[in-house]
Amino acid sequence: MTTPAASAKDRVLIAAIGDEDTITGLLLAGIGNVDNKQKKNFLVVDSKTQVSTIEAAFQDFTERKDIAILLINQHLAEKIRPTVDRYEQAFPALLEIPSKDHPYDPSKDSILKRVQKLFGDT
Repeated sequence: MTTPAASAKDRVLIAAIGDEDTITGLLLAGIGNVDNKQKKNFLVVDSKTQVSTIEAAFQDFTERKDIAILLINQHLAEKIRPTVDRYEQAFPALLEIPSKDHPYDPSKDSILKRVQKLFGDT
């Protein structure tokens, strides 16, 4: 039987779903990982990437037991907003981040909205 603390300590990776510039920067910072089954912890999204591919990567990353944090470009989170809004797990923590071409918009961040609701700020 695995305890919650034990499962949390096994979460050692940061996953990312983003545009090429964002993922390149994160890989240069050292977050990249490819396991022995050739599963990556990142998805590079371009104009040809289908929404279903982004959604599948989101589902995969949120179900993996080795990922502690999932970073996603906010403009990509908008493409799968219903899925992002339904996600309520503590691990992996979900963070929406800006990209070079798309600045951060706090009014679109579902996690920030939940925090504001929790503290009574609306």
